Amino acid sequence: MTNTTIAAQMAHRTIRAYTDEPLGEDTVTTLLDVARHAATSAFQQQVTIIRILDPVVREQVYLASGQPYVGGDRGELFVFVVDLHRNAVIRERAGVSLEPLERVNLFLQGVEDAVIAAQNVVVAAESLGLGTTYLGSILGDPRRVIEALKLPERTFPLLGLLVGHAAQEPQYKPRLPREITTGVDSYPDVEEHLEALADYDAVVEEYYDLRDTNNRVDSFSAQMVRALGMGPAAVVPALPVLHDQRLALH
Repeated sequence: MTNTTIAAQMAHRTIRAYTDEPLGEDTVTTLLDVARHAATSAFQQQVTIIRILDPVVREQVYLASGQPYVGGDRGELFVFVVDLHRNAVIRERAGVSLEPLERVNLFLQGVEDAVIAAQNVVVAAESLGLGTTYLGSILGDPRRVIEALKLPERTFPLLGLLVGHAAQEPQYKPRLPREITTGVDSYPDVEEHLEALADYDAVVEEYYDLRDTNNRVDSFSAQMVRALGMGPAAVVPALPVLHDQRLALH
């Protein structure tokens, strides 16, 4: 079963190169409105989206990310911020406790809001024929991003997103098979699907072998053994930053 929305979702690719054609203000407004209408945990709406237009600010986000395609001026750059500050101001003005906003639970609900809003934007953008790439890499230096965006306490820059007109046509990267990533009533036993995992590794190896951009030959399992948790965004001490922002204190 399919329709135009599902077809666009199934055709998702990460686009890291963009033309210099701007999106246009109507498109940007539409994408921001789509984000506003995303599902939100307990109607708390704990997300703020910052559109980056200042080249100086974008340079700081690029330095935090370390990814070359984040720099320059191609593609619209958005940062999705977990935002408990706004609700803190509302509660403070009402004279009630801010303690709930310091719980891990509330931070996780803000993370949910930010991720859902970002995915809404991706689906909408790709339905318009645009390219996108998520930038978890901005967590390589979250303090730099916090300073550059002048983020107050109780906020955290969770991820970035580039949206623009694609200047490349990458192949579709194969995903883990359904029997490995879904279960019915209980967690699927990985040991029962080792053959399917081996078949998937072979598919991934072929993907890298035939990919236009390099001659790399690699499997999914080999990447998980070699590279899991090794990137800058995966090793930076995030908890002290969260605590400094008065988030996830208990």
